[in-house]
Amino acid sequence: MATAEQIKALVKHFIDEDEQRFVTVALQVADKEAKKGHFKLADDLRRLVHTKRTSPGKTVVSRGVSAVSRRSHRQNNIDIDSLLHLSQADTRINEVVLSEQCQVRIERIIMEHRLKDKLAEYALSPRRKILLCGPPGTGKTLTAKVLATELKLPLYTLQFDGLISRYLGETAGKLRAVFDQIAKSRAVYLFDEFDAIGAHRNSPNDVGEVRRVLNSFLKFFEDDSSESLIVCATNHPDILDKALFRRFDDIIEFSKPSWPEAERFIKNRLFLFDLRELELDPLKTLVEGMSYADLGQACDDAAKNCVMYHDGKMDVPLLAEALKLRSI
Repeated sequence: MATAEQIKALVKHFIDEDEQRFVTVALQVADKEAKKGHFKLADDLRRLVHTKRTSPGKTVVSRGVSAVSRRSHRQNNIDIDSLLHLSQADTRINEVVLSEQCQVRIERIIMEHRLKDKLAEYALSPRRKILLCGPPGTGKTLTAKVLATELKLPLYTLQFDGLISRYLGETAGKLRAVFDQIAKSRAVYLFDEFDAIGAHRNSPNDVGEVRRVLNSFLKFFEDDSSESLIVCATNHPDILDKALFRRFDDIIEFSKPSWPEAERFIKNRLFLFDLRELELDPLKTLVEGMSYADLGQACDDAAKNCVMYHDGKMDVPLLAEALKLRSI
């Protein structure tokens, strides 16, 4: 069941009429129950939250700003729930393995937001508009989850399939609704695969509607002065429009792990197994060129084989076999 801290958080957010955080904690409880195998309870909790969030004129906690914003979007024939997906965020900064440069930059953003009131006394504001660049599986989406977790904010991911429309001007209207929500409800907003709307305007594949969408995004993005964090992530920074880069407060470049980072990741991922006597250096050539996502899947494969066939005793050959299969 829910931990004491989660129960206290639910009561606090209910009293504070903070719908977004109430929903986030409720979904965290549902996910925790699912991991324990309590699938019916988890499904019931998710269904209750979803029913309340989608019921006309009702919210989970309050009838405040969040309810008003949803009503106004419906009046404009725009369903904000089809554009922004509330994602699970329960990853702490000390649970992830990244390069030292990324770690320092992310910790700085977190610290700036924790001390935003102190910065405001000197007419300063924390970094809010962040661009994450790098190959797939290197920790960009995970970073958005870390920011949301550490700052105790909801995490919303933009649904591009709901945003892009074939009708002239409709996409820009949806984009305006998204930025209205960003202004009204403080949260972390993730624009994943950002190059879908941020590709440069002189692309040979460019069409008029795409150019208008980018122009609209640039305007809304520059005009935004909310307290929300806007995190854009892309695997292809080279195709982004040059006008975008100067509008970000920070640009963080991600890369595939070096051997020391990969070794630390493997030990973190397999912390339930006794690795103290294992010499992992023979795995060095096998992990070269692999992403964190690839490493994670290989570790999970090795862990399952270890439990099913080796009585929970992990060894290097098991890891090597799993890494070889994932590198094919």
